[in-house]
Amino acid sequence: MTLSEPLRQRLEFLARVIHREMQHLQLTDQRLFAEALDAERLRSLEQNPQLAETVDAFAARFGRLQDSVGDKLLPLWRQAVGETPGTAIDNLDRAERLGLIDSANNWLALRRLRNQIIHDYIEDAHELAKALQEAHAQVPTLVQAAHNLLQDLRVRGFIAVQTGAGARGGN
Repeated sequence: MTLSEPLRQRLEFLARVIHREMQHLQLTDQRLFAEALDAERLRSLEQNPQLAETVDAFAARFGRLQDSVGDKLLPLWRQAVGETPGTAIDNLDRAERLGLIDSANNWLALRRLRNQIIHDYIEDAHELAKALQEAHAQVPTLVQAAHNLLQDLRVRGFIAVQTGAGARGGN
């Protein structure tokens, strides 16, 4: 299948953006969780601007990668492979059936988590710690999904961008 030049360019651009987003999220994740992130530590956010900035960066980068992969790349991937993009759940179900994401239901849970850590200001330090720890545990899932989609596009010859290893640890 031959892609139109505008679609190829959009895919290449998005691949470069997502590759950077994966790297930035993983770096911020490593910094934020280098030591235990619990309610006690989060209670110091107002007195610890560096921690506050790292939490904000983590939340933004988690949300950005989730949006880029689920809302932008997945529909474009479907278009590139000759399918008609559908609703978000249809796209996720298709990606799950093809093994590009682990689970459409898990992806929807990631979406709810993204909304929680990005849009809801969590005043309870225990709830914030719980949400951030859950997001931390899902970073490899996000990175692997991005890698899977980009790798599939590269193997098909639709993009040339190398995306590096999958999830943390060079998997």
